[in-house]
Amino acid sequence: MSSQPTEINFPVTHQENAAIVQVTTRLSVVEAVGFKQTCQNLLHASSHLQKVIIDFQDTIFMDSSGLGAVVSNFKKAQEQGIAFTLCNVTPQVMAVLNLTGLDQVFSIESFNNVESAESESQVDNRKTTNWKTDSLPQTHPSVASWMKRLIDIVGSLVGLVITAILFIPIAIAIQINDPGPIFFKQIRCGWMGKRFYIWKFRSMCVDAEAKKAQVKNQVQGAFFKNENDPRITNIGRFLRRTSLDELPQFWNVLKGEMSLVGTRPPTPDEVERYEVPEWQRLDVKPGMTGEWQVNGRSKVRSFEDVIRLDLEYQKNWTLMYDVRLILKTILILFNRNSGAV
Repeated sequence: MSSQPTEINFPVTHQENAAIVQVTTRLSVVEAVGFKQTCQNLLHASSHLQKVIIDFQDTIFMDSSGLGAVVSNFKKAQEQGIAFTLCNVTPQVMAVLNLTGLDQVFSIESFNNVESAESESQVDNRKTTNWKTDSLPQTHPSVASWMKRLIDIVGSLVGLVITAILFIPIAIAIQINDPGPIFFKQIRCGWMGKRFYIWKFRSMCVDAEAKKAQVKNQVQGAFFKNENDPRITNIGRFLRRTSLDELPQFWNVLKGEMSLVGTRPPTPDEVERYEVPEWQRLDVKPGMTGEWQVNGRSKVRSFEDVIRLDLEYQKNWTLMYDVRLILKTILILFNRNSGAV
């Protein structure tokens, strides 16, 4: 085996028709850009390459940007029919893969023959292994804040009481206006890209998803919005204008999938279009409200603006900052021009 470094931080070695990429100790947004480029160069450079092996033996931290780079490289390798394998995966990296379900997607194996028996046993048991919480990355102070979590729990319990009180009149109004399910659920991506079902009171016609392709997207980039979406029912417009449609999301907050305040929860197809730096918005939990919802709402017409507002929230976050955003949200709830999230 001969060593042929491609970049300083990501040495590459070759063995027959396989390339082995050594990952750095940390794989966050700065390193992730270089990591992606290293792998992309490999995939384009050789027509004889049959396998790319990503060696994580030294990696003890990987955030959402690092995960995004791995996913991007995996997809590119699949497109070119090249095998993509992770090896010597540390507990810290495995915890992230387990959290997001990617441990069931990637091929994971041991590369060190000396430790092969132990490593293969760990890989075989990864479906049932509960990785310790402290193995998960501290991607942002808000994720580790017990006070923020306490506020989320108390706030969600109060919100669920309000939801229970308003449920019957809202349910009756939905049924009279457009008979069908009371609730609408949709897959969204939370912290680190983990998928979950977000819940809302249904504000669109029952076949809204099937009709989505017929509606023009009025915004630029990796998300969808139309101010005059014809799929929205009459009662749905009222629910959205007052944000009553989002009351069931207090259940998502109570479960810990969301927070009262955070970034806008993207759909999987939006995340599919992300570049590595854009994965940073997944370093915090998505929120029922936040910078985008308070300062953007229906006026934002660019995905770059959404990213800017989400990163602004991460940069400025404090518990008092959350409280201010919650108060701002309450003040604009009945603003007819606030639009829907």
